[in-house]
Amino acid sequence: MFGRSEPDLEKAPQAAKTVVDDTSDGAVPGESFVYGDSLYAKIQRVAGKLHIEQRGIERVPADEQTDTSYFNIGSMWLAANMVVSSFAIGVLGKSLFYLGFVDAILVDLFFNLLGVLTVCFFSCFGPAFGLRQMVLSRFWFGWWPTKFIAILNILACIGWSAANSIVGAQLLNAVNSDVPGFAGILIIVLCTMFVTFAGYKVVHLYEYWSWIPTFIVFMIVFGTFAHSGDFINLPMEVGRSELGGVLSFGSTVYGFATGWTSYAADYTVYQPANRSRRKIFFSTWIGLIIPLLFCQMLGIAIMTATELNGGDNKYADGYSTSGNGGLLWAVLEPLGGFGKFCLVILALSIIANNCPNIYSVALTVQVLGRYSQRVPRFIWTLLGSCVTIAIGIPGYSHFETILENFMNFIAYWLAIYSGIAVTDHFVFKRGFGGYRPELYDKPHKLPLGVSAAIAFCFGIAGMITGMSQTWWVGPIAMHAGAPPYGGDIGFELAFAFAATMYLILRPIELRIFGR
Repeated sequence: MFGRSEPDLEKAPQAAKTVVDDTSDGAVPGESFVYGDSLYAKIQRVAGKLHIEQRGIERVPADEQTDTSYFNIGSMWLAANMVVSSFAIGVLGKSLFYLGFVDAILVDLFFNLLGVLTVCFFSCFGPAFGLRQMVLSRFWFGWWPTKFIAILNILACIGWSAANSIVGAQLLNAVNSDVPGFAGILIIVLCTMFVTFAGYKVVHLYEYWSWIPTFIVFMIVFGTFAHSGDFINLPMEVGRSELGGVLSFGSTVYGFATGWTSYAADYTVYQPANRSRRKIFFSTWIGLIIPLLFCQMLGIAIMTATELNGGDNKYADGYSTSGNGGLLWAVLEPLGGFGKFCLVILALSIIANNCPNIYSVALTVQVLGRYSQRVPRFIWTLLGSCVTIAIGIPGYSHFETILENFMNFIAYWLAIYSGIAVTDHFVFKRGFGGYRPELYDKPHKLPLGVSAAIAFCFGIAGMITGMSQTWWVGPIAMHAGAPPYGGDIGFELAFAFAATMYLILRPIELRIFGR
């Protein structure tokens, strides 16, 4: 259904003649998936026989949009977020931003509700146009600026994958200290590559079921923690650094929730175009918000327990020894060997979180140009996995700092992206009827992208003035919280600056260039 094989061709030869049509840089439309003697065609024929998805960023035709399950959409995001990485975000509320239980819970709730909106919104574009998210970006940013957006997305995909793999490796190390960090990273990355190599259908099949054992284990963690009595005794006061910590933790939570924005349409392109956009939106919303709130709030609660008895307790000891893995083991230790088994399940849950990253990075690389598109998607999947290993192993010992900085980077650039795309959709295209999806691979008929590029630069200016990092505190951020770090409002200003400038510049670009 999603990967073509030679028996399929005998039944529908015309439908199979899908070409790689990238006319950028003077390119000539490429070979079909099966016909021709090029190396690309030969590799694709082998992939078809193995039922590996052959399609990359080419538009999905209506006859292939046969995935009619709304639960496929919801379960995709349910599995990708019902993972220990979500738990780790909650832990940061106290470990990095010194928030108390109540204020951390409230920040987590409101910033997650805000962060998931663009993921739900862009998920509706996949069925309507049969195009991947980065290809859709050409309608807002133009042909050439989208290549820059694609580079940012590649960095995001690989960064997510590496950070997630580190979390899983920490858990495996907590189970058995003889399992070094690099070995844990290798296990998780290779398992992820095995799932994503075959493509869309296998990714959705894996995510359809993989959340179930992880959810059971998280319920065991919650039940064991509650049974211990420590949950009742949690200190409920607010933290030491109120406004600045709230804004900075909020930026981190928002970055994690909205991080799927640049992939969203990738996982609905095989849904029929006549699907209800409202149901797609809410299927995505439910699949995102439930695991995000549950796992992150559990992380907030257990990390708050490190303050019990003045910080001299098993939770504090476990966290100082093995990070998130040690913190979870402090909860599960009374279960003995079964508790270790639960930790292994949580470590392997990272595979579900990494599948969207590794699957989408391959599609994103193909947006860069005609040469990268002529390399089949599954080969880019293999290469992306190798890069993840190369980044994850050296970063293992600096996880918290890397995660916090990376979440903020995600929040910043996706806020700019969303500000421009949402503004263009509602103000200039005035809804889905304003698109001509057949122009997706015709550079000279797409927007030139000048207004989007300039607006993106203004978004960066807003980011710089509002960001609060250890290496830079913007002038506006200084007044948003307690010194010396203030409070991070980088993503809010990035969105506002980019959207406002695009509103001003896009009419001028349309008047001059007409596209």
